[in-house]
Amino acid sequence: MKHLLIVFHSKTGHTEKLVEAVYRGATSQEISGIEVRIKQASQATDQDLLWADGAILGTPENFGYMSGALKDFFDRTFYEVEGRLSPLPYALVIGAGNDGTGAVRSIERIANGYPLTKVAEPIISRQVPTDAILKQCEELGGLLAAGLEMGIF
Repeated sequence: MKHLLIVFHSKTGHTEKLVEAVYRGATSQEISGIEVRIKQASQATDQDLLWADGAILGTPENFGYMSGALKDFFDRTFYEVEGRLSPLPYALVIGAGNDGTGAVRSIERIANGYPLTKVAEPIISRQVPTDAILKQCEELGGLLAAGLEMGIF
């Protein structure tokens, strides 16, 4: 059994909608060899990271950066998993009021140190998530879960 961790923060509910779609895709009936754990960034721990075989991170873009809650998750877990974490495949979903690229850059810079390995391009939803964006998020969840199940990641 492989493990997929979804860690997110959402203030307005937009990012939570993106993550719910990711979760639907990751828990599709077509995928059976994956256990999915979804955690608010404030509740996720180093033990969750050590449990995981892959991760999807969700955050709003705040002031051109990731949310403080997701940054806090990184701050609370980095040294605790340093040297103990195998390269972990990951993907991002960003709820953005602007273009979302600042949040992506900040997360990618931190991810390199864990080590986390990007396996898909980030999905950036500007303003309220559309049906098309939610479908992309669902496909992303399915992609990462299926890739873990088949041993691709």
